[in-house]
Amino acid sequence: MPRPRRRLANTCVGTVTAGLLATGATLAIPEDEELPGSSPDIAVGAYLDFGPPGVERIPYLSRWLGGREIRVGHTYLPGDRWAGIEGNVSFLDDWARWRLARPDRLFVLNVPMQERNEGRVPDHEVARLIRAGAAGDFDGHFRRLAQRLVDLGVPDTVIVLGWEMNGVTYTHRCSPDPQNWKAYWRRIVSTMRSVPGQRFKFDFAPNRGSDAIGWTTCYPGDDVVDIIGMDSYDQGPGRTFDDQITQPYGLQHHVDFAKAHGKPISYPEWGLFRRGDNPEYVRRMLRWIEQHKPMYHTITDYCPHGVWQCKQNPRSAKEFRKALTPQVPPPVVPTPVVPTPVVPTPVVPTPVVPTPVVPTPVVPTPSIPVPSVPTPSVSVPAVPVPTVSPPVVPEPSPQVPTPQPVPSPEATRPTPAPSDPAPAEPSPDAPVTPTPVRPSPVAPSPAAPTTVAPSPVAPSPVAPSPTAPAPQPQPQPPAPVNTTQWCVPLGFGDWLSKLVGKQSVCVSIDWGSDSGFWPW
Repeated sequence: MPRPRRRLANTCVGTVTAGLLATGATLAIPEDEELPGSSPDIAVGAYLDFGPPGVERIPYLSRWLGGREIRVGHTYLPGDRWAGIEGNVSFLDDWARWRLARPDRLFVLNVPMQERNEGRVPDHEVARLIRAGAAGDFDGHFRRLAQRLVDLGVPDTVIVLGWEMNGVTYTHRCSPDPQNWKAYWRRIVSTMRSVPGQRFKFDFAPNRGSDAIGWTTCYPGDDVVDIIGMDSYDQGPGRTFDDQITQPYGLQHHVDFAKAHGKPISYPEWGLFRRGDNPEYVRRMLRWIEQHKPMYHTITDYCPHGVWQCKQNPRSAKEFRKALTPQVPPPVVPTPVVPTPVVPTPVVPTPVVPTPVVPTPVVPTPSIPVPSVPTPSVSVPAVPVPTVSPPVVPEPSPQVPTPQPVPSPEATRPTPAPSDPAPAEPSPDAPVTPTPVRPSPVAPSPAAPTTVAPSPVAPSPVAPSPTAPAPQPQPQPPAPVNTTQWCVPLGFGDWLSKLVGKQSVCVSIDWGSDSGFWPW
């Protein structure tokens, strides 16, 4: 906790400048940027009271911060006697119960290294006590403390051992004998870690700036330090927040030193002090915390340092509350459901338009008539073999030409039977008696529908079918010389003629027996 401090008289601008160059300090985020609020992964707490009232006030602080969860419970062991340092106090039970209620909470306990810790013990006496501690004279006190915390079920307590050791206030200060002080720290940590079941984390937390001694001189070693913290109040050295960042052993030096040693940082104590209600300091400090993500931070919340329990800092309280209140969307106001009147839609009958039936035109298939050729009943005249009498020289008479038969391409002339006598040359003196020709019926061909007219020329004898016997000529009565039958050959073309053969149509013309007319 802060107390009036003696300041080094030889602090000058040259030392500040050298510190800036040595640490490569970076300034805080510009003030014109909006404060985003503390990240949820940074544990937030406040020192509200050392005993049960401190535990009881945590829910009310959370409600004041708009439901922000207070994850850090912070208290101090009394350092007036060794009994208090051993943890023989009842309020530890209350804090242990709070810590065990949720697994993500932290219990931070400041532990003095000497009794009469605020008794204004002179430096020579402090040096003697430091040497006694380094020799192991006080090991039993810290072993009993470790066992007490393990028995309470809080073996993972964060122990802020010998806080603000670089100052001039406490009996556990480092400056009277830095080397033995570091040995004494190591002895305490080794003793407490020897207790079965412990999982303590030890936080090395000096004051910000150069106080009685540079705090890096008191650093005991990485093997006995888990967290590197810093207590920082709104007071000198430094007139502005930027001075607090860039001064030797200031905020930037703290961040750089922890990073170089691979340790997380913390701010176990911070708050207002010498400059009263200072919202700029609160705003800048919270922005710095947001930027560098410490393991935890706790504001000292009583006057003159606090913002909730101390009513003399209203502007700073407003900044603190604004920054740490969770940024949640406003509550959703449900929109009242106004029932939409159901207007019945009139049913308009849709006229049924008959679909016209378009008849498919029936295209008649033209019937191509096959010409029906009637089968004529053709009388084929039989050609008898004339019996020629011995030639008689007749009297001169007009010669009547006898029409010669036209050979048919389908028929050949029949060979006269060997029994028939060879025709004799007619005698000029004997009259020629014409042989009458009797037509014989010829059966029409079944495939020939066309009537064939007989040729006027006497047809040649038709060769008999190879399967039928050749007809024997029968003697016919003599035909009149002047016949009235006239035969005309029919032509049907090559295709039909091949089917029905050569046919003729014969016409009988009656000129009258007394007409005396005959054309041939």
